[in-house]
Amino acid sequence: MLKQIEGSRAVAEAVARCRPEVICAYPISPQTHIVEACGELVKSGELENCEYINVESEFAALSVAIGASAAGARTYTATASQGLLFMAEAVYNASGLGLPIVMTIGNRAIGAPINIWNDHSDSMSMRDAGWIQLFAETNQEAVDLHIQAFALAEKLSCPVMVCMDGFILTHAYERLEIPDQAAVDAFLPPFQPRQVLDPAAPYSIGAMVGPEAFMEVRYLAHDKQLQALDVIPEIQAAFTQQFGRDSGGLLHSYNCEHAATVVVTMGSLAGTVKDAVDELRLEGPKVGVVSLSCYRPFPAAALREALAEARRVIVVEKCLAPGFGGIVSTDLRMALQGVDCHVKTVIAGLGGRPITRPSLQSMLRRALKGELADLHFLDLNRGMVDRELANQRRGIASGPIAENLLKDVAIHGDAD
Repeated sequence: MLKQIEGSRAVAEAVARCRPEVICAYPISPQTHIVEACGELVKSGELENCEYINVESEFAALSVAIGASAAGARTYTATASQGLLFMAEAVYNASGLGLPIVMTIGNRAIGAPINIWNDHSDSMSMRDAGWIQLFAETNQEAVDLHIQAFALAEKLSCPVMVCMDGFILTHAYERLEIPDQAAVDAFLPPFQPRQVLDPAAPYSIGAMVGPEAFMEVRYLAHDKQLQALDVIPEIQAAFTQQFGRDSGGLLHSYNCEHAATVVVTMGSLAGTVKDAVDELRLEGPKVGVVSLSCYRPFPAAALREALAEARRVIVVEKCLAPGFGGIVSTDLRMALQGVDCHVKTVIAGLGGRPITRPSLQSMLRRALKGELADLHFLDLNRGMVDRELANQRRGIASGPIAENLLKDVAIHGDAD
């Protein structure tokens, strides 16, 4: 059914079509509208046979989800930013126990300083927690990925994060196809858990494991992620056959044939990058785009194939490893070991800073001339940074850096 609908509401309706039996809810922007809409659907009776549980914190939300999933219920929750950090212990517990929970991440920057706008630092903080991480480029893909996520989680008995850019997607209204219940039922079978807490057949869950078996437990979690590299394309193919849309999978290539330069990115930024590249190609340079739909497990083999003709790869990412640089680009460099290809890292959009076509095109023109540094910060206000560094060298004890920079903006404006 076609609807003009907010991204968050569309995700809630897609989740409802998957017939979750327990939804654990705690509000934090920008995912709040998702769990609010889920609550409305339960209260109205549109989502039947579902227990909607208001909890006291994000940690409680995932802890309750763990209990519900262990008891054999199809379970869903959502969070963002500091909320994901607050539930960090439970994030690791869910994957360590092999529980097929689906959780939406409304991607948002991590403080301090407090920032409610979008980047990918929250999901990246949990990249090694054992969850599969899928990234949506559009709201239609966010809808589709949630349906695929339940199938994926339950086939592998592994939790899945569906990551969608906060506000950019969660709060955008657009025309979307919301699958009908019969179609989702045909695609997603009833939940058959691999493990169920049953008083009639008691056993321990989450027991202590010593050195004699802990490495093997972790290896099996690693192996499950490797299995996902085959299962994700299978589920994508089944979804395409059922719904007629090529959503999800490991990655999507755009104009990469015979392209010596390729931009790699993920999330909603991919759309802006494609527009910038389309305009740049009118000037002659053949530049392609690869957008990652799956970040964990990292699709190394698929990337090597997609970048087979590339001699220059520019990774534009909305996250930063302080003291080192790019996160996605580090994974990509490992995937391309032995390949004659130069990889550049561009950090962009931190804390919701706009990423514009002109800025991307300017950066790409520099890259094509060989003038781009290995680590480049898109639209960094160098003057602001230099003034703060000068104050620090003079030993001025003027308070936290964030407050100093806000004063600098008030004095000097946005210009360098």
